[in-house]
Amino acid sequence: MGTFLLAVVGIWVLALGIWFSVSKWFKNADVDRMKSRILETEDKKEKKRAAAGVGSLIKSEDGGGGNALVRELLKRFELIPRLQALLEQAGLRWPPARLVQLCLIGAAIGFVLAHFFAPIPYIMGQVAVGLVTSTFPLLYVLRQKATRLHKFEEQFPESLEFVARSMRAGHAFSVSLEMLHREFADPLGGEFRRAFEEHNLGMPLDSALISLAHRVPILDVHFFVSAVLLQKRTGGNLAEILDKLAYVIRERFKLRGKIKAISAHGKMTGMALTCIPIGVAVMMFYANPEYVRFFVDDPTGHIMAGTAVFLQFVGYMVIRKIVQIEV
Repeated sequence: MGTFLLAVVGIWVLALGIWFSVSKWFKNADVDRMKSRILETEDKKEKKRAAAGVGSLIKSEDGGGGNALVRELLKRFELIPRLQALLEQAGLRWPPARLVQLCLIGAAIGFVLAHFFAPIPYIMGQVAVGLVTSTFPLLYVLRQKATRLHKFEEQFPESLEFVARSMRAGHAFSVSLEMLHREFADPLGGEFRRAFEEHNLGMPLDSALISLAHRVPILDVHFFVSAVLLQKRTGGNLAEILDKLAYVIRERFKLRGKIKAISAHGKMTGMALTCIPIGVAVMMFYANPEYVRFFVDDPTGHIMAGTAVFLQFVGYMVIRKIVQIEV
């Protein structure tokens, strides 16, 4: 029994790691190359400025807050920059150590609830429940990030048109950025306010915009930063460029909506095919536990159950890949 539950826990951890990495593995290669080309030159310049001592004006050197042991572990495994970037993109003012502590607290709560209140008589099953509940804070942060970026993306075309109108009225580009954070709500207003304040405190405009593109990993923002930096070097009508970029973004929204409507059936099919075996297994556990004990007590049942869980996950990811179309 212990071997079976240990295998289930291992499969869950492996599946979770694949889940968090699959978006990077399955991303459209053309989109990745486009992003890298847009900011390749600017990144090199940013590194030169950082080497010369011109870095971000808003930077934290440690995990901030939390237990000293947790901060030391984060530093040792070099997780602080990644967690800081994730929390910034989610719009949460948490130090990275707090996120780790919340995950540990979630694991402890899940283990205690499974030990005292759930009908799980095996210690490895209780540990598995704790591992599942430990991911809830991280899933919350990822959900907040997706929601915030989606809201930013919806506000972005209108903000580009606002900047274009402001520049036609005679305002400088930096003044238009200042006006943006007063006219638009968060998250767009907050991000442009930070970019303007960094520039106002002495950071070069191109560095402030590159920092904005890294904080908001959206392709449209990378296009915007690239257009502004290119116009700064070569000249041209920036207002007209921003108007055309806003038009392209709106058309992409329309196309994305059509694709979502077409692929909705495939997404529902994937969820149904994934949830039905889980529901049947739970029902059989309560309706006929003697039948299910084969997968718990017998070594062959362990292999069959582990293989079924793995293949179920692979099938879901394949369906998700089929219905997920980059626009």
